[in-house]
Parts: sequence; structure tokens; C-alpha cells
Amino acid sequence: MCFMITTVIDASIHTLSQSIYLLAQLTNKQLSNRSIPPYYSCIGAHIRHILDVYDCVLEGLKTKCIDLTLRRRDERMNLDTAYATVKVKLTISKLQAIDLNVMPQTGYILRDDLGLGVIEMSYTLDAALSQANSHAIHHFAIINYLLDRLDIGFENADFGYNPTSPRNDSINETS
Repeated sequence: MCFMITTVIDASIHTLSQSIYLLAQLTNKQLSNRSIPPYYSCIGAHIRHILDVYDCVLEGLKTKCIDLTLRRRDERMNLDTAYATVKVKLTISKLQAIDLNVMPQTGYILRDDLGLGVIEMSYTLDAALSQANSHAIHHFAIINYLLDRLDIGFENADFGYNPTSPRNDSINETS
């Protein structure tokens, strides 16, 4: 069991680390640009949202109740690459600090609103962190879309791709 949760934590750290590299290449104006339809969201809002979910998981460790409806929504992350980078690094530090020798891995309650009202369900720590990691990758895919539409080059072939998704490498081949 300890191996599995360690792997999930390592995967989360790996995923979040990609956003540090991205943020280092963006200006504040690019981070906060809301000009792309259909949702008019900015890259910073997606980074913020990813960290909101991780914050909910990490805060829930204390009480064994992970409440995904209690997001902080720190709007400064939408505007300031340096601030967003600090917040990503802080989240990574908190993940690294999880002491698996004392942290229970089962017995968590996860609260969320799935569209029909808030529900509670039994959860494990590895399931919550795995969900947060997959959620981050999903939002990285949206960020990739925004980068493309904003004509911002970002050289990371894995950014926004779920490792289990098949890739069509023939699209990238030149004739």
C-alpha cells in the first residue's frame, strides 16, 4: 500500500512540476489573457483551479474530510506568474511532506457537488491524489489549447497528455 501512495505522490509532483516550467516562460499578460472562446478563461485560472483541488485534498488530511466544494479561488494566481510559481512550489512541498508512516491512507470522506447537490463518499488518500493528478492533466490539455490559440510555443510533448491516451504521431509527421 505504501508503494502505491508513494507513486501517486511522485506522479502528482511530476505533473505539478510541469507547470513551473510553463510559468517560467509566460508573461503576466499571457497568463491572464481571457480572449480565447468559447469559455474565455485564462491559463492562470486553470493553474489556480488545479491547485485549488490539491489544496482541498491537503487540507482534508487534518480532518479526514476532503471537501472539494471549499476552494480558495486565489485570483492573484490568474495575474502573476511569480506568485503562481510560489504557490505551485508550496503545493509540491506539502506533497513531499506527507508522512506516510503516520498519515492514514483510508477512512477519508470526500465531499463534492457532481451536479445534483453535494454528496459525501468514502475515499482513500491515494484515490484523492490520483483524482487530483488526473484533473491537473485534464486542465493542462485545456491550457495547451489556450497556448495554441494564443500562438505561444511550449516545448513539452507530454504536457496535457494523459499517459494512457493513445497518440497519433502521424499528425506530427511532415510530408
